[in-house]
Amino acid sequence: MQDEIDTLLSDSPNLRAKEIAKKLGLPKSQVSSYLHTQKGHRYLQNADFEWTLLRSPRKTLTLSPGWLSGDDFEDDFCQAGSLFDDSVKLVDIVCSEGCRPMIDAVAKILALANQLADKGTSVTLDFSESTNSLSYLNRAGFFDLLDRRIDVLPRFPKVSSAQTYEGNSATLAEFARVEVSQDNSKLKETLTQKFVAQTSDKYRMAAFTIFGELIENVKEHSKANLPGFAASQKYRGQRKHIKAVVSDNGIGIAETLRSALKQHHPALFKRYGEATKENDVALVIEAMSKGRISRKGREGGLGFHSSKEYAMKFNAEFTVRQNNFLLRFDFREGELANVIERKDLPYLCGTHICFDFFIGKE
Repeated sequence: MQDEIDTLLSDSPNLRAKEIAKKLGLPKSQVSSYLHTQKGHRYLQNADFEWTLLRSPRKTLTLSPGWLSGDDFEDDFCQAGSLFDDSVKLVDIVCSEGCRPMIDAVAKILALANQLADKGTSVTLDFSESTNSLSYLNRAGFFDLLDRRIDVLPRFPKVSSAQTYEGNSATLAEFARVEVSQDNSKLKETLTQKFVAQTSDKYRMAAFTIFGELIENVKEHSKANLPGFAASQKYRGQRKHIKAVVSDNGIGIAETLRSALKQHHPALFKRYGEATKENDVALVIEAMSKGRISRKGREGGLGFHSSKEYAMKFNAEFTVRQNNFLLRFDFREGELANVIERKDLPYLCGTHICFDFFIGKE
């Protein structure tokens, strides 16, 4: 009954108990009794004896028009607020007219929608005002990895353009699943080959190393029920660049490392052993900027060291998004120039990494 009343009052606030009971086909006494037990906690009654929700079970995330980068997505996400509260039962993700999501934004939208659906939230992706975005996401393989419990407007694509034209794009490497039980060698090679075809052979080792390390991290360390995925896209403009994304839905870098700090990295344990947001941020910065931090001591662990070295060599930038913060690492002239922090972001499970390689002017 609670979910039914929540949904009704979300769509039609300021109803009396008898009106609610009539619309839901329930006894008035039962509805009235329940509303009063939740008065001031879940529902509010005004002087006219009309009931409203204190917290709406429906929330909307509106994606802005124009090119939508990963950072732009975070801005829109902040406007929507937390979507994982237990009080939120329905989430609408609406793509505005003229919205053109970039590959790093697409990865976050995919992760967010699947995580919400996995939690039991009713999710709708609405592309009614942006059918071009729907077509692009279909071509990119987005819908091949989307939870089928999610409603898509105006309709879920009947045919996967990604499967039909796989590998035929000069600028896109379609989203592909990271399989935990496999070595993913085909995926690593596909992403590497596409990257080299878009740049030059001098990037081969860098691309293979970065994709290889990050995909292995998804496979070995995410501890996730939902699959990870990877993709890349080349963009033109004043500076040609390639965005390569690798995402998982796991426990995150900080929690993965913290479980072994005391045994293998006692100095870091003294500094970051307590699980706080500030310590999480500092530990991820340490891992991504310096490397050589492992939950297995010297035998192995999170593979970021070589990726970081290649990012430095080619003056790339990369972002790491997890839980409720984001870090951007900027490299210039072979050195780490800056780390930009965004804290207090809405919750999103997992680790979502985007490497941005700038490959010259148009």
